[in-house]
Amino acid sequence: MLADIQVTGKKDTRSGFGDGIVEIARKNAEVVALTADLAGSLKLQQFIKEFPDRFFQCGIGEANMMGIAAGLTIGGKIPYTTTFANFSTGRVYDQIRQSIAYSGKNVKICASHAGLTLGEDGATHQILEDIGLMKMLPGMTVIVPCDYAQTKAATMAIADFEGPVYLRFGRPVWPIFTSGLPFEIGKAQLFSEGKDVSIFACGHLVWKAIEAGKILQEKGVSVEIINIHTIKPIDAEAVSKSISKTKCAVAAEEHNIIGGLGDSIAQIAAKNFPVPIEYVGTNDTFGESGTPDQLLEKYGLTADHIIAAAEKVMKRK
Repeated sequence: MLADIQVTGKKDTRSGFGDGIVEIARKNAEVVALTADLAGSLKLQQFIKEFPDRFFQCGIGEANMMGIAAGLTIGGKIPYTTTFANFSTGRVYDQIRQSIAYSGKNVKICASHAGLTLGEDGATHQILEDIGLMKMLPGMTVIVPCDYAQTKAATMAIADFEGPVYLRFGRPVWPIFTSGLPFEIGKAQLFSEGKDVSIFACGHLVWKAIEAGKILQEKGVSVEIINIHTIKPIDAEAVSKSISKTKCAVAAEEHNIIGGLGDSIAQIAAKNFPVPIEYVGTNDTFGESGTPDQLLEKYGLTADHIIAAAEKVMKRK
């Protein structure tokens, strides 16, 4: 199956968000957009051009933006808040917890520039804890799409989903490989079936997992690659089915290994089918300034690192 995956181009996932919110806004008049002084970075130019009366510039006041968004839901609006992932979570966690999650407000928290691949802006902007922060909030849905096409699909899908959502995407240009494939919140995406090792990935690391899978297949390894784009509610059935067959797993994510996708996989395994698991992610550390490729290499988030983790975990069976 991996050989059948077609790369249809390269584009940043944040552009998938920008194109997706325009398309869904044309269909749903209740969709509104808010930003904290980052309209350009979040690719909102076309939305502002077409729907100026449905756009709210909140300035550098992220906490205020979350409060406004919560209030807009009371009138039936579907607010999409937009800023960097660091400012979408760490800076405003209290407001999200109290004003949005606690009361189940229908706010879509759309977070760009997540993870190490933000690059040169450095550690202060490269949040690596946000998946953990957001998935721990009761009632919060957490989605981490893997490419431009899936980000666009997810951006549109969350408009029809009732309840608070955290949608995480990024800055770098990345291969597009899910064009035309269906997207369903909470439903994992199988890229290849295998019996030797399961590789679960999210976000930018899905492509790295596919690259790793191709090399492993050339080595004779029967590898199962699954895109867990919805971290919460996670597709526990897909995870359990896979690990019960392969009896070992690798979790790959552009996030701290503490509290992220890997911990969700491990929790499912512990409850249903305990297996050895290796983690590919940042190891309890902050990032630093550098190019995306340099940082992914230094912090161990490449195809080679996924291959090494797969080979290690298979020996642990």
